[in-house]
Amino acid sequence: MTRLSIIYHSRTGGTRQMAEAAAEAARDEAHVETILKQAVDAGPDDLLSADGYIFAAPENLAAIAGLMKDFYDRCYYPVLGRIEGRPYAQMVCAGSDGENCARQTARIAKGWLLKPVQDALIVNVSAQTPEEILAEKQIKAGELARCAELGQAMAAGLSMGVF
Repeated sequence: MTRLSIIYHSRTGGTRQMAEAAAEAARDEAHVETILKQAVDAGPDDLLSADGYIFAAPENLAAIAGLMKDFYDRCYYPVLGRIEGRPYAQMVCAGSDGENCARQTARIAKGWLLKPVQDALIVNVSAQTPEEILAEKQIKAGELARCAELGQAMAAGLSMGVF
């Protein structure tokens, strides 16, 4: 059986909803085991045991959120040279543009020699005031559908050996 690992961080719920939508859709693929794990609970073994990945993070202050960055920091060297060529995709929950978070994640994945299977899926929640930024997020149905499509496509691609 093939394994898809979805690793995420979420403080205000937006990225969690995105990751859960992707995981739910991925679990419909018969020959793929989908693991959904928070970044604080994930480690090198979660990367080594997976055949493909979806990384999901909020963008905080135009960068990868700290706890997601901590995951990358803890895992980077222990898996370096051991996961190259595996496919990955990423999702970003952003208050404005999300581009720098996506670039940073792509750079880490490039160092691991992972294979991107699509451009970053960025959901812009347009949170600009301190109150909006800190508030619990509610991701719109259309955006969650995009996340589900990404999860389904990753699982199907792994199942069929496309990646």
